[in-house]
Amino acid sequence: MLGPVLEVYLVWHPKDAASAAVAEALAEHFQGGAYAGLLAGSMEVYMRSAGWAAEDDAPRAIQWPGQAGVAGGLVPAQFVVVLPLLGTALNRAASSLADAWCAWFETVAQAQTQDPAHVRVLALRQGLSLSGRLARLMGADQCLAEPDPHAEPAEPATELICRDLVQALARWISPVPDERLQVFISHTKRQGTPDEPVAGLVAAVREVIDAGRVSSFYDAHDLQPGERWDSALRDNAASCALLALRTDLYASREWCQREMFTAKLHGMPVVVLDALSSGESRGSFLMDHTPRIPVRCDTRGAWGRAPIRRALNLLADAWLQRVLWLRLQQQAGSRGRLARYWWAPQAPEPSTLARWLTAPLGSGAGSGAGSTAAADPGARPGKGRAAPRMPAQAPGSDLRILHPDPPLAEDERAALQQLVALAGYGLLDLTTPRLMAARGG
Repeated sequence: MLGPVLEVYLVWHPKDAASAAVAEALAEHFQGGAYAGLLAGSMEVYMRSAGWAAEDDAPRAIQWPGQAGVAGGLVPAQFVVVLPLLGTALNRAASSLADAWCAWFETVAQAQTQDPAHVRVLALRQGLSLSGRLARLMGADQCLAEPDPHAEPAEPATELICRDLVQALARWISPVPDERLQVFISHTKRQGTPDEPVAGLVAAVREVIDAGRVSSFYDAHDLQPGERWDSALRDNAASCALLALRTDLYASREWCQREMFTAKLHGMPVVVLDALSSGESRGSFLMDHTPRIPVRCDTRGAWGRAPIRRALNLLADAWLQRVLWLRLQQQAGSRGRLARYWWAPQAPEPSTLARWLTAPLGSGAGSGAGSTAAADPGARPGKGRAAPRMPAQAPGSDLRILHPDPPLAEDERAALQQLVALAGYGLLDLTTPRLMAARGG
């Protein structure tokens, strides 16, 4: 199979009890959710605290990218992040020349200096001022989850730490240059009524996003005079994580449907905030197949902040999962069985699969692994670039598509098979990392 893309090492001193609790919370966060849909071993989180040779020794050494001669034939990860959880004991030990921790961190600093493109140190201060060697190691880098004294209301610390870390990881390892998480706020233009208070929900969402240190696109704020609003909306929907504010009229609005479909077509994460009040006269098949979180306002008209934060955190995790998937797709370009599959950015739907099957019939057989993103992994989706598409296949060819877990249900796969047959192709092999592992792949 493929080699690991990313390894994160959570490092703390055994005497810093608070750091151990933070490490457990971070490790638990990355063990499931969006990351369960990737190939096994794509991203691993390890803990380093206990002494390796003795109780007062430093932890086990880290295997760096490109390192050869590793016992057991293990393949080093493409990217390694060391995350010191800075407590008083760790700061003291790392600053003492007589302590093994000092030499351990010198090795980390040397690895980062020699290969900054694949080794990085991110730190969490937890209220502690950096000093000595740890301060020199971090330099002028911003630490994770630095508190904003003006933020109201305060966000739970674990949520902020996880989202900050996810954003930092995704931005660093993304194959798309200078790419960072940006949230497209998709909403109806209606100002709102007592039954559908759109304006109040938009204000609450923007407040949570701003407090969460996440970049956003909100048309009323970000469109500039003289800018072509239709192309700007399409470009941003094609290159941002989309947060859909599904109020009563949302599903019936043409541009809301277009924004969500554009995001899906380009493989962008989508999360729906379900803010239905009276309900919908009808839904939209373009808007299904997305995580959905209910959000409600109280009797005073105040919208709940916790569901909005949960939606924002889901988008951040899905963004990192997308970046990891792109990196895996790069590795699979010449890897036997995996190279025969076209890597879909998300589970296909009738609407997206119909558009991904845009190569003309009879234009030549492709390898099955190609796409706009595969041919140019550094290309930023949207911003004038084409959406991913499958390579040209000969009439009657079988199609092989690999997408992140979870797998589609039997009836969903049958509907897609009918679509593929109507397009003139043969059997559709639609699989996921989990299904492939069950096959013994």
